Amino acid sequence: ECTLGVKYRVINKDGTVSGGPMYYLSKGLKEIGLESLGKYLAILFSICCIGGALGGGNMFQANQSFQQFLNITGGENSYFYDKAWIYGLVMAVILGAVIIGGIKSIAKVTEKLVPFMAIIYVLAAMIIILLNSSLVGDAIKLIINGAFTGEGITGGFVGVLIQGFRRAAFSNEAGLGSAPIAHAAVKTNYPVTEGFVSLLEPFIDTVIICTMTALVIIITGMYSNDQGLSGIELTSKAFEKDISFFPYILAIAAILFAFSTMISWSYYGLKSWTFLFGKSKNKENLFKFIFCIFVVFGSSLSMGAVIDLSDSLMFLMALFNIVGVYLLASKVKKELRLYLRVKSSE
Repeated sequence: ECTLGVKYRVINKDGTVSGGPMYYLSKGLKEIGLESLGKYLAILFSICCIGGALGGGNMFQANQSFQQFLNITGGENSYFYDKAWIYGLVMAVILGAVIIGGIKSIAKVTEKLVPFMAIIYVLAAMIIILLNSSLVGDAIKLIINGAFTGEGITGGFVGVLIQGFRRAAFSNEAGLGSAPIAHAAVKTNYPVTEGFVSLLEPFIDTVIICTMTALVIIITGMYSNDQGLSGIELTSKAFEKDISFFPYILAIAAILFAFSTMISWSYYGLKSWTFLFGKSKNKENLFKFIFCIFVVFGSSLSMGAVIDLSDSLMFLMALFNIVGVYLLASKVKKELRLYLRVKSSE
């Protein structure tokens, strides 16, 4: 999908780049004689991407970062317990300053801090895993048993599979069609090189970070908690068992991750918006304003409602995108052969 995103991108009159599934669906499928299908898939993808940007890329991020903020400020006794809108409003104002006001300094600070916080998160997970190294084998067994034995099947194989897909979409976005929108802006002479680069993202996000998180939750015993915890609250409690001050670090990390994710998804949603409605300053600012308003909604709504909405829209994004990627697989193969031929001759 990232190879196609670069191959079919559009260079705008102002020098900016627009790319992503809406372009390779409409242009690529036209090349293979499926113009009508490509047109409809591009429109449907764009609509769902806008919804996904407002839901999973915005409300869910605000919701989860607020939950951790609430956790370190007293939980149910926190001043902000029934004032989530205040948190959402502050986040929306800061986000608006970046995406509407063009204040890039905030984005640059976040850009530098996010990798730093990710490193701290991974180091903390490694410390807990090493401190409980004797339990790692049992934790891995538990994961395998839950997935591939009677326990997993009796829990509903299809249901477990769907739940896995739902969480994977939030984990690395592979197949959703969001990544090609960002990757399309890269400077490269060979589209397939960006496809290679993009392969690292699911590996780092899911194979490394999510596996470490899962191991921490299991070896600390929090996977079987009877407190009804889920999402970031469950992760926070698991880390807190061995590193008492970690919830505060996680709160900072969650806010930074949420903020950076919202900046990214505002870009994805904007590109889909301009594909549907055209590119103009007023149209772009209208979407950005709507995006900021949804930050406040996300902070205040229950997590279940936010996740269900986001899952539905992201599922449809992936459906339309993967159909297009499958039909354009020959184009990717052609790009790969071209690149390998050039490299072998150098």
